[in-house]
Amino acid sequence: MTNILLADDHLMFREGLKQILGRCADLRIAAEAGDGQEALELVQAGGIDAVVLDISMPGRSGFDVLVELKREYPDLPVLVLSMHPENQYAIRVLKAGASGYLTKESAADELIAAIRKVAAGGRYVSASLAEKLADALVAPSVADPHQELSNREFQVLLMLAQGRTLREMADALLISEKTVTTYRARILEKLGLRNNAELTRYAIDRHLLP
Repeated sequence: MTNILLADDHLMFREGLKQILGRCADLRIAAEAGDGQEALELVQAGGIDAVVLDISMPGRSGFDVLVELKREYPDLPVLVLSMHPENQYAIRVLKAGASGYLTKESAADELIAAIRKVAAGGRYVSASLAEKLADALVAPSVADPHQELSNREFQVLLMLAQGRTLREMADALLISEKTVTTYRARILEKLGLRNNAELTRYAIDRHLLP
């Protein structure tokens, strides 16, 4: 039996996933977390064989949780399951140590297969993501400077492009508005942009928004 920690801030999604896995004799949701800090504490308590992790949660982001989990428990399989398209986060989370990445739109059978594979020590990516990864190895792209942003900078980039206010971003990321402003300045400099309008156009042109 594989004991799974499900970390997602949406109760309805957790309930749905429990129903899906309820038909699997070898998989069990052993614990649930509604935010990143709770997820870390539940793993520290022991008894978890694999983690299904949402990348967007209140407080500590899924990125932060993933990085800390892989630092403290490098052999613990983590499958990132997100509402965000693959082109936004997949390569980033795989580089950070995730065993796989799936969008929440994936079919139930694919989700079950993904959990089983990562729990067995393998890696799981969709066919479309595998193609993107192969393309990147053959001809690395230099046309996407946002790939050089840190994970936190990338989060702020997406929030700015979505029209979020400084206060909204600060509250979501648990940082000060001044820190958000600093991140914004770094992002504009790294991407060679001048203002939020250009930043939003950049995100739209590269299909970064959900």
